[in-house]
Amino acid sequence: MAKAELIFRDKYIYVDGAIREMIIWKLPETDAERPHGLKYSLFYGYPGSRLIGYDNELGKGDHRHYQDREEVYNFSSVEQLVTDFETDIIQLRNPK
Repeated sequence: MAKAELIFRDKYIYVDGAIREMIIWKLPETDAERPHGLKYSLFYGYPGSRLIGYDNELGKGDHRHYQDREEVYNFSSVEQLVTDFETDIIQLRNPK
């Protein structure tokens, strides 16, 4: 059986210790839960504390974590996924 191929990985640590990490894999084939053929895990938070997350683990499909909430995420493209994730981080780090 073919393995997933890592296509993107980036990790950044902010001066306050917050971590932003994005990992995206291309799957060997699509399925009902991942019709886009990708597996991804986007994390923002502190060690042991996720504040924002986007992922698509099996059994849950595409979804978003924002502080205490978990909700369905409508995946359209990798570019939009990263934009939405970064927008959430900016909003959380710079509340109005």
